[in-house]
Amino acid sequence: MHEMWSSMKAATNRRSFMKNGLATAGVGLLARSTFALAEEGHEEGHEDHHGRLTRGDAALLRFAAAAEIIETDFWVQYNELCGIPDSEVPGGTGNPAFTAALAMLDADMAQYVHDNTDDEFTHQNFLNAYLVSKGREPVNLEPFRTLAGSTATGSSGKARITNLMRLTLDTSWWTRYRSSTHNPDLDPTFTFPQAIPTLAVGEHTAIPRTDEDTMDANFLQAIANTAGFHFPTIEQGGNSLYPSMAQRATSVEVLRILISIGPTETMHFQTWADKAGNAPKLTAVDPMTGVSVTFPDLNSPPFGGEDFQTNLIMPEPCPFLSRKLPPCSIIRPTETRGVAMSVVNFLTAMGLFLGQSSTFFKLLRDLAEDADEARREL
Repeated sequence: MHEMWSSMKAATNRRSFMKNGLATAGVGLLARSTFALAEEGHEEGHEDHHGRLTRGDAALLRFAAAAEIIETDFWVQYNELCGIPDSEVPGGTGNPAFTAALAMLDADMAQYVHDNTDDEFTHQNFLNAYLVSKGREPVNLEPFRTLAGSTATGSSGKARITNLMRLTLDTSWWTRYRSSTHNPDLDPTFTFPQAIPTLAVGEHTAIPRTDEDTMDANFLQAIANTAGFHFPTIEQGGNSLYPSMAQRATSVEVLRILISIGPTETMHFQTWADKAGNAPKLTAVDPMTGVSVTFPDLNSPPFGGEDFQTNLIMPEPCPFLSRKLPPCSIIRPTETRGVAMSVVNFLTAMGLFLGQSSTFFKLLRDLAEDADEARREL
């Protein structure tokens, strides 16, 4: 374990342009260089950066920025405990026991957690800087950094925006992307089966809350398995959000931003969907709450087949736009009506914001309503 941890700590940084000063989201000064470049207006192939955004386009990017700030907050928590804390993604010192448990899903998990965290930093910083460059207010969620996080070894102990210790996970994406007959855009009332039914009820921690959570190897593995399924559960949301919002964009440049960031979320989702299938079979009971969780062998009856087979990580072709047309392998859902508010409701139901203030929820709802009201202008 210690040899593995030492090698992870010594891993080469993937990118070097993210510095400690970018750790706080939502302030325009975070990306002064990007702002200055935008003001010069000389990027090849770009539209005139001096033009102002429509109200709808600004609303789409502000909601995207808020979503990325939220993602960055919880990915930082993961990176502190089971990723690779370094100058590129600062904070925390790592938890060897939790890192080893997560490595049971894949030996490269720590590097993937680090890189996913780094990506979210770049997304939130770029979106806010772009908003500032167009004369629009950036999104600042720092006043809501009030929640207590993990106190286990490795955690920085900083206040958080999100709560990773009381999650209820909808794992129906597992069967949704493996279904060849149903598409939630065409079958909005169809219920896709849960991959891990026990994660869809009760509250589960996806990180060790204290060092006591690392003492029982079976329970610690259950926490790592929960994290392994939380990763794709979150990323499949962004996987659908960006193409859904892109359909409402007016500016070609805003469209370009949305359809360029979106595929990165898809890369995250497919990576994590692949790793989640490696979660070891087990049953564990949370010693603090008494909540039980069971991770079955998804390749054995009553699972298995195309709905559950773990190595089927590419979207099965399914009906798209109309059942009169041939099946097509696609991102789903991509229905644009109410997509932003659906994301807020999804994250809220997950328990990610337990402990947040009513002001926080009002802000998220306002951002979502503005984004959902955006219309493509001709």
